[in-house]
Amino acid sequence: MKFRAKIVDGACLNHFTRISNMIAKLAKTCTLRISPDKLNFILCDKLANGGVSMWCELEQENFFNEFQMEGVSAENNEIYLELTSENLSRALKTAQNARALKIKLTNKHFPCLTVSVELVSIYLPVLKTMKSVVEKMKNISNHLVIEANLDGELNLKIETELVCVTTHFKDLGNPPLASESTHEDRNVEHMAEVHIDIRKLLQFLAGQQVNPTKALCNIVNNKMVHFDLLHEDVSLQYFIPALS
Repeated sequence: MKFRAKIVDGACLNHFTRISNMIAKLAKTCTLRISPDKLNFILCDKLANGGVSMWCELEQENFFNEFQMEGVSAENNEIYLELTSENLSRALKTAQNARALKIKLTNKHFPCLTVSVELVSIYLPVLKTMKSVVEKMKNISNHLVIEANLDGELNLKIETELVCVTTHFKDLGNPPLASESTHEDRNVEHMAEVHIDIRKLLQFLAGQQVNPTKALCNIVNNKMVHFDLLHEDVSLQYFIPALS
């Protein structure tokens, strides 16, 4: 069995997330039925025990830009998967303001529905330069906002009651996959941002002894920043959560 789907349109993504939230409030667990044309969320409690039933049907073409599936056989071209509704709802909430959402069926010791989010991804400036800027900002504030877009722009910003300081980096470039998957209706100048502890960022920058061959920054809007550094044959990934 195979299943993979992709949502690019922001309105469709938000609508699908709202439906998932609704399902999570109605049922702790449900059965997801996947067919070539539709998705169904199904709940059938035992009627003898006073249980309730639920049937929610979505036309896949109204939500997904890409939709591929193969069922058990050509005669029974369907996939049934039992899932915890709240887990799907939580996963989709992280996709708010994402550029795209991918859902696929994987087999990690048991069948699993995997949700992946395409983030705002941008190349970092020279890390020594970035470290010098952050060290000066740390003398003013313990908090920092990192914002970036798909037009190669990255800003480091601090704000206090007395002062607002922003350092701009331009023409940094975006990875090919990020640029190619940009939907034509999306604004590449739109900034994704995350508010983090400046000490955690400085700890990461101070630990870099060798300038990496590749340095990427990925932002989940208001959720997390992910740094991906490649030193020849060594890869380092560093995650900083957003401040609440």
